[in-house]
Amino acid sequence: MSEKKTCWLDAMSVSPRTGSGYPAPFAEAVAGRAKRALGDPLDLTQFGVNLVTLPPGVWSSQRHWHVNEDEFVYVLEGEVTLVTDAGETLLKPGTAAGFPAGCANGHHLINRTDKPVVYLEVGTRAPTEVAQYSDIDMMVRRDGGAFVFTHKNGDPYP
Repeated sequence: MSEKKTCWLDAMSVSPRTGSGYPAPFAEAVAGRAKRALGDPLDLTQFGVNLVTLPPGVWSSQRHWHVNEDEFVYVLEGEVTLVTDAGETLLKPGTAAGFPAGCANGHHLINRTDKPVVYLEVGTRAPTEVAQYSDIDMMVRRDGGAFVFTHKNGDPYP
């Protein structure tokens, strides 16, 4: 068991990761997204926690679903549109959405307002994962290492 000096942190002290690892042209819609990985500096290993900021016009991701990982979001500030296979729902502060592993319901969030949206994103840290992207020819795999984006037929992106 690892020894931890502290079990708390100031979320704003965590440097944000901006954009995504998506290949072109799919990265453009999420280019302004900023994620602060809060679980990593706290040595959490069973689930990840991100504090996410979406500026106006920015998407959380391409619409997708996970094979092995649960995903949960909780809106802290602003209003954001949740897009799923069932349609669109406006999420406001205090509302949550959850996506069980293996449920083929493609989802993402879009900030269609003129103010930033801030939310918590929590997900399983499965050692292997596949995510399918509902509206585009892309999927992603991870087998203990980095994510690898491919076409749905398995061919790699350049």
